[in-house]
Amino acid sequence: MIRLRTAAPAVLALSLSLVGLPAAAPAPAAEPPRAAQSQRSLTPAEQQVDSFFSQYRGDILRGDLQGARAVRQRYLTAHLNAVLDAWARAHDADPVFRAPNVPTDWSLTQGDSGAGHTRVNLTERWGDGSPTEVVYELRLATLVIDDLQDAPA
Repeated sequence: MIRLRTAAPAVLALSLSLVGLPAAAPAPAAEPPRAAQSQRSLTPAEQQVDSFFSQYRGDILRGDLQGARAVRQRYLTAHLNAVLDAWARAHDADPVFRAPNVPTDWSLTQGDSGAGHTRVNLTERWGDGSPTEVVYELRLATLVIDDLQDAPA
């Protein structure tokens, strides 16, 4: 499992950078892999989530917290960004990864669609092989991500 140098300071630094305060960046890390997928083509919604997750993860691994914030602003609604900032403060963890560390790999599956939205299930995989599922909701018309939450138990 790839861990940030120390989870609490890294999450605090990310939270501070998300609200515009300066934070020290950790040392750069290796370039992240793309989502592990079978030979099938990704749907447009899956491509959007994969692009967001890959870019965000890469910036976090490089310690580029301003870049990570810019990726969130480009792909997510302002309301969702505010919700994620609050989640990070409440859980002392990265609000996108839903953990204090960075997943080693991920995969995507298309979820249900309706009422102008579609869902994409992103399964994060950790160094020990354990999975965590996060559900992304996107507006069908624009593919902007407007919700992100833990999968139902």
